[in-house]
Amino acid sequence: MNSAPVIRHARASDLAALTHIYNHYVEHTHITFHVKPYAPDERREWLAQFSPSGRYPLLVLEAEGLLGYAHATRMNPRKAYATSVETTIYLAKGGEGHGHGTLLYSALLAHLETRDVHRAYGLIALPNAASIALHQKLGFEKVAHLHEVGRKFGRYHDVVWMERAL
Repeated sequence: MNSAPVIRHARASDLAALTHIYNHYVEHTHITFHVKPYAPDERREWLAQFSPSGRYPLLVLEAEGLLGYAHATRMNPRKAYATSVETTIYLAKGGEGHGHGTLLYSALLAHLETRDVHRAYGLIALPNAASIALHQKLGFEKVAHLHEVGRKFGRYHDVVWMERAL
């Protein structure tokens, strides 16, 4: 029996599943510019930065296992940037095309709207038509295009920045 997806804040017990989802993108795609997969223990500090009651949440989509996650982090460590966040979403392999991304990212944006957040930014390594479409669907607009800013798998990739007011 399939259970309905539930969105909740991440817990420490999710670390292995979160790492597994992310490592797929590290090892097989240019979507992230990390080039070496992580062990769950290496991601403990990363997980510790998120807070259900704070400005920087980490939400998971769960239905018989984790289907994906979305989070917001500081865009820049300088104090004046505090109300601008970088948003990120990763779905488990094969989870695309079922509406999970829209559901999860919408929940993240709704959470951010209840916090002291002024702008959300998505940084998207190209090509990635699905991510561009998701961001546009949720009200993001392209504000910058960086040419050949990252190299992975022996190829340079452009990155676009998309912005949404909250």
